[in-house]
Amino acid sequence: MFDPKQTASTSYIALGSNLGDRENHLRSAIAALRQFGRIEAVSSFYETDPVGDIPQSNFLNAVVALTTALHPEELLKALLRIEQQQGRDRNTSPPKGPRTLDMDLLSYGDEMIKTTTLTLPHPELTQRLFVLVPLAEIAPHWTHPDSGKTAAQLLAELSRADELLRQKVRRIDTPKQSA
Repeated sequence: MFDPKQTASTSYIALGSNLGDRENHLRSAIAALRQFGRIEAVSSFYETDPVGDIPQSNFLNAVVALTTALHPEELLKALLRIEQQQGRDRNTSPPKGPRTLDMDLLSYGDEMIKTTTLTLPHPELTQRLFVLVPLAEIAPHWTHPDSGKTAAQLLAELSRADELLRQKVRRIDTPKQSA
Protein backbone atom coordinates (compact mmCIF):
# COMPACT_ATOMS: atom_id res chain seq x y z
CA MET A 1 0.00 0.00 0.00
CA PHE A 2 1.01 3.57 -0.68
CA ASP A 3 2.41 5.38 2.37
CA PRO A 4 2.23 9.16 1.81
CA LYS A 5 4.85 9.64 4.56
CA GLN A 6 7.52 8.03 2.40
CA THR A 7 9.38 10.08 -0.19
CA ALA A 8 7.31 9.92 -3.34
CA SER A 9 7.73 10.97 -6.95
CA THR A 10 5.19 11.55 -9.68
CA SER A 11 5.44 9.09 -12.52
CA TYR A 12 3.64 9.10 -15.85
CA ILE A 13 2.47 5.77 -17.20
CA ALA A 14 1.15 5.12 -20.70
CA LEU A 15 -1.62 2.54 -21.08
CA GLY A 16 -2.72 0.81 -24.26
CA SER A 17 -4.97 -2.07 -25.27
CA ASN A 18 -6.18 -3.47 -28.59
CA LEU A 19 -7.51 -6.93 -27.66
CA GLY A 20 -10.76 -7.84 -25.96
CA ASP A 21 -12.62 -5.23 -23.92
CA ARG A 22 -10.06 -2.46 -24.38
CA GLU A 23 -11.80 0.04 -22.10
CA ASN A 24 -12.17 -2.50 -19.30
CA HIS A 25 -8.48 -3.44 -19.59
CA LEU A 26 -7.49 0.23 -19.16
CA ARG A 27 -9.91 0.83 -16.29
CA SER A 28 -8.74 -2.33 -14.50
CA ALA A 29 -5.12 -1.24 -14.88
CA ILE A 30 -5.94 2.19 -13.46
CA ALA A 31 -7.67 0.57 -10.49
CA ALA A 32 -4.68 -1.75 -9.94
CA LEU A 33 -2.28 1.21 -9.90
CA ARG A 34 -3.98 2.53 -6.74
CA GLN A 35 -2.21 -0.10 -4.64
CA PHE A 36 1.14 1.45 -5.59
CA GLY A 37 0.39 5.12 -5.03
CA ARG A 38 -2.00 7.99 -5.46
CA ILE A 39 -3.49 8.61 -8.88
CA GLU A 40 -3.21 12.32 -9.56
CA ALA A 41 -4.76 12.40 -13.04
CA VAL A 42 -6.09 10.17 -15.81
CA SER A 43 -6.24 11.40 -19.40
CA SER A 44 -9.12 10.89 -21.76
CA PHE A 45 -9.09 7.63 -23.68
CA TYR A 46 -7.87 7.94 -27.27
CA GLU A 47 -8.37 5.51 -30.12
CA THR A 48 -5.23 5.24 -32.20
CA ASP A 49 -3.99 3.33 -35.20
CA PRO A 50 -1.40 0.63 -34.47
CA VAL A 51 2.28 1.33 -35.07
CA GLY A 52 4.40 -1.05 -37.12
CA ASP A 53 3.82 -3.64 -39.82
CA ILE A 54 1.76 -6.20 -37.90
CA PRO A 55 -1.92 -6.13 -38.98
CA GLN A 56 -4.01 -5.55 -35.86
CA SER A 57 -6.94 -3.64 -34.39
CA ASN A 58 -6.82 -0.02 -33.24
CA PHE A 59 -5.59 0.73 -29.75
CA LEU A 60 -7.23 2.53 -26.88
CA ASN A 61 -4.60 4.66 -25.12
CA ALA A 62 -4.37 6.84 -22.03
CA VAL A 63 -1.80 8.28 -19.63
CA VAL A 64 -1.94 8.18 -15.82
CA ALA A 65 -0.08 10.41 -13.34
CA LEU A 66 0.83 8.32 -10.30
CA THR A 67 2.56 9.58 -7.17
CA THR A 68 4.41 6.62 -5.69
CA ALA A 69 7.10 5.77 -3.17
CA LEU A 70 8.19 2.74 -5.19
CA HIS A 71 11.60 3.04 -6.80
CA PRO A 72 11.55 3.10 -10.63
CA GLU A 73 12.64 -0.53 -11.06
CA GLU A 74 10.04 -1.68 -8.50
CA LEU A 75 7.36 0.32 -10.29
CA LEU A 76 8.32 -1.23 -13.62
CA LYS A 77 8.01 -4.72 -12.10
CA ALA A 78 4.58 -3.78 -10.73
CA LEU A 79 3.47 -2.61 -14.19
CA LEU A 80 4.61 -5.88 -15.76
CA ARG A 81 2.66 -7.85 -13.12
CA ILE A 82 -0.50 -5.85 -13.89
CA GLU A 83 -0.01 -6.60 -17.60
CA GLN A 84 0.28 -10.32 -16.82
CA GLN A 85 -2.85 -10.22 -14.66
CA GLN A 86 -4.68 -8.70 -17.65
CA GLY A 87 -3.59 -11.61 -19.87
CA ARG A 88 -0.45 -10.28 -21.55
CA ASP A 89 2.48 -12.63 -22.03
CA ARG A 90 5.50 -10.66 -23.22
CA ASN A 91 7.44 -13.90 -23.76
CA THR A 92 5.09 -15.26 -26.44
CA SER A 93 3.66 -12.15 -28.09
CA PRO A 94 5.54 -10.30 -30.83
CA PRO A 95 6.96 -6.86 -30.00
CA LYS A 96 4.47 -4.16 -31.03
CA GLY A 97 1.91 -6.90 -31.66
CA PRO A 98 -1.68 -7.15 -30.41
CA ARG A 99 -2.06 -7.08 -26.63
CA THR A 100 -4.66 -6.95 -23.91
CA LEU A 101 -2.63 -4.39 -21.98
CA ASP A 102 0.58 -2.46 -22.49
CA MET A 103 1.94 -0.29 -19.69
CA ASP A 104 5.00 1.88 -20.31
CA LEU A 105 6.75 3.85 -17.59
CA LEU A 106 7.28 7.19 -19.30
CA SER A 107 9.00 9.11 -16.52
CA TYR A 108 9.75 9.06 -12.82
CA GLY A 109 10.09 12.54 -11.36
CA ASP A 110 12.91 14.25 -13.21
CA GLU A 111 15.19 11.23 -13.13
CA MET A 112 17.23 10.09 -16.09
CA ILE A 113 17.98 6.37 -15.90
CA LYS A 114 19.58 3.94 -18.32
CA THR A 115 19.95 0.31 -17.25
CA THR A 116 19.55 -2.97 -19.08
CA THR A 117 15.87 -3.13 -18.05
CA LEU A 118 14.78 0.52 -17.83
CA THR A 119 15.42 3.77 -19.67
CA LEU A 120 13.82 6.98 -18.37
CA PRO A 121 12.38 9.02 -19.70
CA HIS A 122 10.97 6.45 -22.13
CA PRO A 123 13.22 6.61 -25.22
CA GLU A 124 10.30 6.75 -27.72
CA LEU A 125 8.11 9.16 -25.74
CA THR A 126 8.93 12.17 -27.93
CA GLN A 127 7.98 10.34 -31.16
CA ARG A 128 4.61 8.91 -30.12
CA LEU A 129 1.51 11.02 -30.57
CA PHE A 130 -0.54 8.34 -28.82
CA VAL A 131 1.55 9.13 -25.72
CA LEU A 132 2.11 12.87 -26.13
CA VAL A 133 -1.55 13.75 -26.73
CA PRO A 134 -2.82 12.25 -23.45
CA LEU A 135 0.33 13.33 -21.56
CA ALA A 136 -0.08 16.94 -22.70
CA GLU A 137 -3.76 16.77 -21.74
CA ILE A 138 -3.04 15.98 -18.06
CA ALA A 139 0.46 17.47 -17.68
CA PRO A 140 1.15 20.11 -20.36
CA HIS A 141 3.94 21.58 -18.22
CA TRP A 142 5.69 18.26 -17.57
CA THR A 143 9.28 18.85 -18.63
CA HIS A 144 11.48 16.31 -20.38
CA PRO A 145 14.57 16.16 -18.13
CA ASP A 146 17.00 15.92 -21.06
CA SER A 147 15.61 18.37 -23.63
CA GLY A 148 13.95 20.76 -21.17
CA LYS A 149 10.87 20.88 -23.41
CA THR A 150 7.38 20.57 -21.98
CA ALA A 151 4.89 17.93 -23.04
CA ALA A 152 2.92 20.65 -24.84
CA GLN A 153 6.02 21.78 -26.75
CA LEU A 154 6.95 18.21 -27.71
CA LEU A 155 3.40 17.60 -28.92
CA ALA A 156 3.35 20.80 -30.97
CA GLU A 157 6.67 19.92 -32.61
CA LEU A 158 5.60 16.37 -33.46
CA SER A 159 2.17 17.48 -34.67
CA ARG A 160 3.72 20.00 -37.04
CA ALA A 161 6.21 17.41 -38.25
CA ASP A 162 3.54 14.89 -39.13
CA GLU A 163 0.03 16.23 -39.63
CA LEU A 164 -1.10 12.83 -40.90
CA LEU A 165 -0.18 11.15 -37.62
CA ARG A 166 -2.05 13.79 -35.64
CA GLN A 167 -5.24 12.91 -37.45
CA LYS A 168 -4.96 9.29 -36.31
CA VAL A 169 -5.40 10.09 -32.60
CA ARG A 170 -9.10 10.42 -31.74
CA ARG A 171 -10.40 11.23 -28.25
CA ILE A 172 -13.27 8.93 -27.42
CA ASP A 173 -13.83 9.17 -23.67
CA THR A 174 -13.00 11.23 -20.64
CA PRO A 175 -12.81 8.87 -17.64
CA LYS A 176 -14.80 9.76 -14.57
CA GLN A 177 -12.82 10.76 -11.47
CA SER A 178 -13.60 7.36 -9.95
CA ALA A 179 -11.60 5.64 -12.74
